[in-house]
Amino acid sequence: STAKDGKIRRTRGNFKTARQGAAKVIERTYAAPFYAHSTIEPPAAIADYKGDGTVEIWAPTQHPQWARQAVAAALDIDYKQVKMNVTLLGGGFGRKSKPDFVVEAALLSKAAKSPVRVQWTRQCDLNHDFYHSLSAQRIKATIDKDGKISGWNHHTVFPAIGATGNADEVHPSDGELGLGCTDFPYNVPHIQIETHESKAHTRIGWLRSVSNIHHSFAINCMMDELAEARGVDPLQQALEYLGEDRNITFTEEMPGGKYENYGEPIDAFPWNTGRMKRVIERVAKEAGWGNALPEGQSLGFASQKSFLTYVACIVKVQKDTNGKISIPEVHYAVDCGVAVNTDRIRSQFEGGAQFATSLAMTSAITFENGKVKQNNFDTYQIIRMPQSPKKIHVHIVESQEKPTGVGEPPVPPYIPALCNAMYKLTGERIYKLPFGS
Repeated sequence: STAKDGKIRRTRGNFKTARQGAAKVIERTYAAPFYAHSTIEPPAAIADYKGDGTVEIWAPTQHPQWARQAVAAALDIDYKQVKMNVTLLGGGFGRKSKPDFVVEAALLSKAAKSPVRVQWTRQCDLNHDFYHSLSAQRIKATIDKDGKISGWNHHTVFPAIGATGNADEVHPSDGELGLGCTDFPYNVPHIQIETHESKAHTRIGWLRSVSNIHHSFAINCMMDELAEARGVDPLQQALEYLGEDRNITFTEEMPGGKYENYGEPIDAFPWNTGRMKRVIERVAKEAGWGNALPEGQSLGFASQKSFLTYVACIVKVQKDTNGKISIPEVHYAVDCGVAVNTDRIRSQFEGGAQFATSLAMTSAITFENGKVKQNNFDTYQIIRMPQSPKKIHVHIVESQEKPTGVGEPPVPPYIPALCNAMYKLTGERIYKLPFGS
């Protein structure tokens, strides 16, 4: 459906004008699959429904308020009669924000008139997740006679999270588009961003970084390809098109001015090009970008602002004499405002690189005759130790700005940085995830 005209969600200038006057047009389609959260600890909960109509619950929930309200609704009691004890979470990645497994335990406890422990199996977990939606992105970019990027036309299609509960919601929400798509920050004169209808045929939910995952993959890989076509360095191109240090809002280019900015006021948490440029310059310095590399090694670059945090990433890949590819080194530069707990920031980025490597290389949920084919980690692959990045360097930029997120921002720039590095090593562009080892 991305080949047709879509619903316009952001416009600047006139893309048709850029297309007509282009010296070169590059058009690519990027695809990403359904992903499962695949937490090492599947959902579990204990519920004790008591004779007085109250219930006490112990659960690793990311959203205890929602779980409490959902249990109250399922049992037809006041939410004040639900006591929620939040246990250690283990892995969550968004899956344990959903209250379904907690409600199950409460209903079973009431029926059994006894405390009940619900423990999902790995097969149940993979077969009945709230998946990260599959997606297709078609980007058409134009280069003018002076070698400048003149136009950017991005078509994005994926089932909206809201479609899980509302079948009439067939376009991504403004909030989902603001996760790396309509907030395209580069100073290109003609921009047109469009969406297309896509119904949800399974449960869709939040997975770490949400639609930043597929948007960043497509945009950063296309920007790398544009840099090559223009004969310029991709990192320098990013700095060039971020332009002068300034705040940008996007709202004047969107129908109704709907840019949600992760739920925060844009004046309190503006999109600042200077902060992004500084993390790009920092990661280039720390990773030795531009230095000569030994044969069989390459670097890839990408940057992404997500959850109000600015991140630039450089991934190194290498191929040994037997043709085996590994990831010896990763560099992140991050501006998350005031760095409150630097150990936790580093651990989030270290884990985020491992998580993103699985999304890029090995993980995918597929369906056959309406049923999920993957039942365990033998078929839903997450990376093993030999595939994992070996050294992950996290460079925290000193800042006095308001503190922002660090759990989700590591993932979006890593995947395209890895893909761009793979291209420089193998000569083959990556347009579909996962791409294998």
